[in-house]
Amino acid sequence: MSTAAAAGAAAGKAGVGTAVAAGPGIAGGLFALLLVVGLILGLAWLLKRMPGSGFRQAPGLRMVAALQVGAKERLVVVEAGGEQILVGVTPAGIRSLHTLREPIAEAAPAAQAGFAMLLRQHLKK
Repeated sequence: MSTAAAAGAAAGKAGVGTAVAAGPGIAGGLFALLLVVGLILGLAWLLKRMPGSGFRQAPGLRMVAALQVGAKERLVVVEAGGEQILVGVTPAGIRSLHTLREPIAEAAPAAQAGFAMLLRQHLKK
């Protein structure tokens, strides 16, 4: 009977030891997390550089000027095919308001990229 008890105890210890060794552990989990984050960043970088990805501006369409008129409402002048169109942008949708007879001058680059310009100035200091 002592031999059977010793065999059962040995089998029990082997079962516990293999169950603990089978788990990935903290290092394995951390490595998997870093691998997934790296894969996401790599695919985003690749998508940004692929032609036709939607992140680049359309060749015949550009925004000339924009004016914030409410919390979520804007007036935007868009140039499409040589014509400038005044567009209203709201959470409910986008509407063409007026086609301009005479094109307006494009806003100064400093006015369009105000935050980017300020950030560059502060980083240079």
